Amino acid sequence: MVVGAPTGAPMKIDFPYLVQDTDRHGNVRYYYRRKGKPKIRITAKPGTPEFQEQYATAHGGLTVARPSPSKAAEGSFRWLCQQYYRSAPFKLLGRLTQHRRRLILESICESRTPKGKLRGDAPVSMMEDEHVRDIRDERADRPGSANNALKAMSAMFSWAKESRLVAKNPTLGVKRYGGGEGFHTWTDEEIAQFEAHHPIGTKPRLAFALFRYLGVRRSDAVKLGKGMELNAVDDAGHPYEAIRFKVTKGSERKPQPGKAAPEPKWLTVPILPELRRILDATPSGHLTYLVTKFGKPFSVAGLGNWFRDQCDAAGLPHCAAHGIRKYDATTAAENGATEHQLMGMFGWDDPKQAAIYTRKARQKKLARAGMHLMTAAEKNKKAG
Repeated sequence: MVVGAPTGAPMKIDFPYLVQDTDRHGNVRYYYRRKGKPKIRITAKPGTPEFQEQYATAHGGLTVARPSPSKAAEGSFRWLCQQYYRSAPFKLLGRLTQHRRRLILESICESRTPKGKLRGDAPVSMMEDEHVRDIRDERADRPGSANNALKAMSAMFSWAKESRLVAKNPTLGVKRYGGGEGFHTWTDEEIAQFEAHHPIGTKPRLAFALFRYLGVRRSDAVKLGKGMELNAVDDAGHPYEAIRFKVTKGSERKPQPGKAAPEPKWLTVPILPELRRILDATPSGHLTYLVTKFGKPFSVAGLGNWFRDQCDAAGLPHCAAHGIRKYDATTAAENGATEHQLMGMFGWDDPKQAAIYTRKARQKKLARAGMHLMTAAEKNKKAG
């Protein structure tokens, strides 16, 4: 989250893991919230030294400052980042992707080398693959974050090499971490625990049902509403209820120069009886199913933060909305869904994404079917 500095200050400051909430009286409250850790209230006024001190205490480190462009020396890593932000490849990214990538690169600029020097000031011409590995390895406890940092640098240096701003790409040959599972995949027991805490008829249960029975991302869940429901007919002529919506992810991506804009992706997903029952039993907004306490649609980040609170209330602080989507894909694959069926259900274009789940499902079934072959009883049976 970015919070403005005091009046007259030359910069704004990024505060990772800082979220804000508005109470019923309209008062804005700030919290430091990091996955797996308790939420910490920041009581000082934003922009004050006290606010930064309280945040630093909660974060256990320094805030991430975004200096003005004039402070970047030509040829430095920060200078290259600023050139990249103005480039066509960066501007063709979706708004949210631009924001995330910029935060990653700015955090690298504000980090320090093992010798204590600010990375943003380092000459980019001196950057080697070993320096890229240092940046990656500093995030070893968070494989997803490490891979995202490597991805952002790789995209920037690839553009810079093509634009002849650098002579080499130091990210080449630096591998991403494998084995990172990302968001926790919910279990059957966690599903039951959430449902027991949030009964049918409540807004948390409605939100959960949209994630659980439609397999949607937060960016799509915030806009779903009654107006998107329709009556459809399958190939055999059987009628069924469905909901049709345009997928948000990738929709903001700008067309490549000289090429036609990509066609928007629409999904038509059946409304399962379980979801229909919850929709009918739960009050919802006129335009969208999910609305804030003020009767307005959620923002994507707002829905994520609010649902995070509902998971905490149910005693599931390690669970998040995206983990339900992973649970759905895992369950469908284990029940025999093909890769092409998964692609249709979740809106994936690349069969590699679906293959992750079908491969795991096959491994689980094969292991279950074959583990008994390791036993002495089976060996004796074959010998006899």
